[in-house]
Amino acid sequence: MPHEIQRAQTHALLQKRGIARVLFANLASVKWLTGFNPPIQTGSSPFLGGPPMVWYENGAWTLILFAWHVPYSDDFGAQPNCRCVTYEGYAIEKPLRGAARLRATLRRVMGKNLAGKIGLELRDAPADIALSLYETKRVKLVAVDTWLDAFRQIKTPEELQKMRANFRLTDIGHAAARAAVQVGRREIDVWNAAHAAIEQAAGQRVPFGNDCVVGYRQENSGGAPLAFEIRADSSVIVDLSTLLYGYWSDSCATYYAGEPSPKQRAMHQTTERALEFGISLLKPGAVACEIDAQMREFMRRAGYPVYPHHSGHSLGVTAHQDPRIVPYNKMTLQENMVIMLEPGIYFPGETSVRLEDALLLTRDGAERLTAHDKSLP
Repeated sequence: MPHEIQRAQTHALLQKRGIARVLFANLASVKWLTGFNPPIQTGSSPFLGGPPMVWYENGAWTLILFAWHVPYSDDFGAQPNCRCVTYEGYAIEKPLRGAARLRATLRRVMGKNLAGKIGLELRDAPADIALSLYETKRVKLVAVDTWLDAFRQIKTPEELQKMRANFRLTDIGHAAARAAVQVGRREIDVWNAAHAAIEQAAGQRVPFGNDCVVGYRQENSGGAPLAFEIRADSSVIVDLSTLLYGYWSDSCATYYAGEPSPKQRAMHQTTERALEFGISLLKPGAVACEIDAQMREFMRRAGYPVYPHHSGHSLGVTAHQDPRIVPYNKMTLQENMVIMLEPGIYFPGETSVRLEDALLLTRDGAERLTAHDKSLP
């Protein structure tokens, strides 16, 4: 059953902490607990009354959704101890009052006789709902905003299946981007080629990020694609993420319009070695900040400026989450974490390179989940 393991973990945690009722309002929590796959939004909807939410009560789960979003809920309501309750936000016979209808639906779901400890994701709950619970005299609110974070770091087989599908899409996008990097084309042309290939393969709309930048940009470590033309001596960083089934992928490669210069070739080869070195450090028990320090030291010893960003990060229902591979993070890596590693070398206004792979931590090392071609031409 979809996301049954996630709900079982959460139920056991709440029982241990003596909390019988919780309102989850963070989108990542809602996706992780239910399998809800939000539809693509192109801006704020006038029909939505607020975020999708999950009400937990003594082992039962209620997903509260805008009625149009039920097809994206993965048959959640058909599972044991689960139901899906909707509210209407769109109407032609009456004014648009999605917020009021959501609040009324939530009151019915939660019931009138609220008392005792109630958990709430305070950072994401609509302010009026949080205030209403706070002012209920017999209720003691407990902030649970970070309680699911540790669970989300370890991926279930079901989550890995969804993520592998995303990584296959980024591989397709990279193949299209590599072919599109040609003299006279623009960053946006490369971006559109990659996105079109991905959506053609997926057979649906797919949210898409992150960077597509020519090396002669002054800020050339990342950025949205613009109308910068690709020159004969250009390097082009293409960093692609997709969002499929509610889960994110990530990946990066650097392509060249012509024959790379000796400097570009040396930079690329050093970054390849840095990435492989980082991958060799990944295993259960490794410490995030120590991996980061060793990767940065690799670049220093190679004689290059150290990249100004993270060495890597995890992802899942969000595009960027712990464990982050950064100097401050003393987290210990565990089996079934998915880690991105992405070293780079940047000479602003001249040329740049970044390479990135996704790695699944196994019992004694790491399995590469990305398969895009990052080699020199």
